[in-house]
Amino acid sequence: MSFEIVEATLPEIQAALDSGEITSRQLVLMYLERIADHDKNGLTINSVLEINPDALFIAESLDVERQLQGPRGPLHGIPVLLKDNINTGDKMHTSAGSLALADSFAQEDAFIVTRLREAGAIIMGKANMTEFANFMTNGMPSGFSSRGGQVLNPYNISTPTGGSSAGSAVAVACNFCAVSVGTETSGSILNPGNLGSVIGIKPTVGMISRSGILPLSNTQDTAGPMARTVRDAVLLLNALLGQDDSDASMGTNTGRLHADYTVFLDADGLKGARIGIPRDYYFEELTDEQLALFNASVDRMRELGATIIDPAEITTAREISYSSVVLNEFKLSLNAYLAKLGPGAPMRTLKDIIDFNHAHPVETLKFGQATLLDAEYTTSGTLTEPQYLRDRATDLRLCKELGIDATMREHQLDVLLFPADFGARITSRAGYPSIVVPSGYTSAGAPFGVTFSARAYEEPVLIRLAYAYEQNYKVRKAPSLQSFI
Repeated sequence: MSFEIVEATLPEIQAALDSGEITSRQLVLMYLERIADHDKNGLTINSVLEINPDALFIAESLDVERQLQGPRGPLHGIPVLLKDNINTGDKMHTSAGSLALADSFAQEDAFIVTRLREAGAIIMGKANMTEFANFMTNGMPSGFSSRGGQVLNPYNISTPTGGSSAGSAVAVACNFCAVSVGTETSGSILNPGNLGSVIGIKPTVGMISRSGILPLSNTQDTAGPMARTVRDAVLLLNALLGQDDSDASMGTNTGRLHADYTVFLDADGLKGARIGIPRDYYFEELTDEQLALFNASVDRMRELGATIIDPAEITTAREISYSSVVLNEFKLSLNAYLAKLGPGAPMRTLKDIIDFNHAHPVETLKFGQATLLDAEYTTSGTLTEPQYLRDRATDLRLCKELGIDATMREHQLDVLLFPADFGARITSRAGYPSIVVPSGYTSAGAPFGVTFSARAYEEPVLIRLAYAYEQNYKVRKAPSLQSFI
């Protein structure tokens, strides 16, 4: 077959499907063969946790529909991988990488999965992830789960994958799927997106439904697209949109959403943009090589017409410290999720999961479960703890009002620009959107990106600037997988 799936974009794939050069069934088979050759052979990249046994049947049915009625849209017949904390009401499990939930089946699709199926996407499988979204214990390597093993970084196996959407990012980077869906509480899309040299969009909390997604934090969680190009990520974002009345956060998006975010793709979008760079605190962990890559990216943006305000400090950055918000919300959110799985579910509470792990320590407790224990035994599950209430108010004050909002207002900024994913903590606590874009590679081959961040529901400006940067400064390259065969 002449069609080359490596680095193929959604428009290119759709053109091949429309012309009859390939079928969706053949497309799925090509991805499955690539997964067999590179994800499950040699050193094992381990990005794909489970394959949908009905994927080929679904693909064939969508091929028939295309012939008889035409495509539904840009996602028709496109294979998608989902992070393993996203429910599918089919023959696949939803385990968050945990052996305690390895036999857990959701009763119905997550809201966003329903939207994907309606768009004609093929849910090809589940992607591996850091177990319980890296909220199981201290010191667990990013991309490791008891059920799926360690996800490897295909650019340099000694480089971390980032987490917790490690499999979602790596599978896209390796061309095991066209696009994938990750989730983020605090950097879980931006971090692996940065280290996997892919686009990751972390939307405003309230833009995309969280119903049917195994949670960490009711106030910070969101799903988001991962792709190899900004356009592909935006096409996937469009498909994920839809109003879900069961998710209270979505009431905040009234009148603030757009039917099609591709209208904001503008190759000249950096002209006249005001970009602020918060240097203090956010640059302390950069190596000299990473700093050089970041500064080169800034120079390129300036050449493309952007006004760079450097520095544009966030004065509260050093005041933002440990917060008990996620720890307190996890127990309540997880128990509510488990209760909805139905009477036959293997685990009903966080305590059940902890007990299962204690009963199977060799398989499940390689790194312990200290965080799960903290959540179970130090929080009430009622969100009445004084420290939680204070921390929630403090997070909003320091991260939103006195933090991002104040800095952007003072300097009249369109966006803030962070190196790698280093701004994830402040933006996630604010519930604000970000997009990470590849910007280069170190001498060791490790990817390095930049993150554009803005205020609530300012995705249009993020998309405009990220797309302009990508189109004028194309640096992404596919990893060489030869050593993995």
